[in-house]
Amino acid sequence: MYSWAEDTSTWYGDGAYRYGPAGAAMRKAATERAAAHGPRTYEGTSGPNEAVIDPRKRVRTASRNPLIVAVDVTGSMASWPFEIFDRLPLLYNTLSQYRDDLEICFAAIGDAGCDRWPLQTTTFASGYDLEQLLGALYGEGGGGDAPESYGLFAHWVNTHVETPDAHETPFLILFGDAPMHPRVPAQQITHYLGDGGNGDVDAIQAWQQVCRNWNVWFLRRPTGKSGDQVDQQWGQAISEQKILHIQDEQRAVDYAMGLIARAWGHVGDFQDNMRARQSEGKVLEVSQPIEMKCPRCGAPIPMDAAGLFGCAYCGVTLKL
Repeated sequence: MYSWAEDTSTWYGDGAYRYGPAGAAMRKAATERAAAHGPRTYEGTSGPNEAVIDPRKRVRTASRNPLIVAVDVTGSMASWPFEIFDRLPLLYNTLSQYRDDLEICFAAIGDAGCDRWPLQTTTFASGYDLEQLLGALYGEGGGGDAPESYGLFAHWVNTHVETPDAHETPFLILFGDAPMHPRVPAQQITHYLGDGGNGDVDAIQAWQQVCRNWNVWFLRRPTGKSGDQVDQQWGQAISEQKILHIQDEQRAVDYAMGLIARAWGHVGDFQDNMRARQSEGKVLEVSQPIEMKCPRCGAPIPMDAAGLFGCAYCGVTLKL
C-alpha cells in the first residue's frame, strides 16, 4: 500500500523517481496528517458512510483542475475501490505536482434496480482529506442483470455538480465493464437524488450532455471484445474513441494517470514515475494505448508523431 510520504526509495522498478516542487506543501501536509493517524487501512465494512456518500447533495469546487473518478462496484468490480485506495497517495501526489490545485470527487456506481446503494458520491477534496472520502465508499458487489445504473450517475453529474472555475474541460474517468440501462426512471431520480417532476431521463443523452462539460473516458476491464455491444452503446454515449480497453487491471490507476498526464504535457514524467515502480515492459504496455489516442478527443495519433503535434480532429496542440 502506497504511503503519503514522498520517499520513493522503496519502490520496485527499473528506474528512480523524485517528486517535483509543485504541490510539495500539500504533500507535506498529507504526510504529517497520515503519520498522526497511523498506518493506512481500508477496513471491511457492511456499508458506506451514508453521511458522506449521499448523492442528494450538491457539490461545487472552485478548483481550476477538478477531477471525477467513478467506479462500477457491482459483481467482480467491487474490489476496485480498494485498488484505488491502495494507490490513492500515488494518484494524488503524482497529478498534484502537475496542477497543484487538483481536487478529486469519487463516485461508486451500482444498479438502482436491486442494490441498496446504487450511487455513492463524495464532495471534491485534496490531499489527505481524500482518504476519508474514498474510505466512505462501499463495494456492494451486487448488480442484477447486465446493465448498470451509469445513467443515474450521469444525470447526477449534470444536475448536482458545479465546477465554475475549471480553466479547461476537466477529466471524468469511469472504470467499468458493463452496458447501462437505456433509461433512468423518474422514481429512481426522485428516490436517490431527491429530484423529481421532469420524467424519465435518456441515459445516452445524459452522457452526451456530460461530455459537453467533461473530458469523459470509459476505462474498461479486460472483458468482452472490442466493438461488442458494450462498446457500441458506450460509443453512442461518449464516442468510440473515448473507450480505453485496459489490458492489466492492476494498472488501472496508471492508465488514468497517464491519460491526464499526457493532456497536461507531463507524459514523460509520468513514465519516469511508473518506471520506478514497474518494469520497462509494463511501462510500454500501459503507455502504448495512451500514446495512440488524443487525450482531449480520443482521436488516433500517428505512431511516428513527435514534438508538438496538432490534433486534426479537436485542434489541440499536444507535447509528445
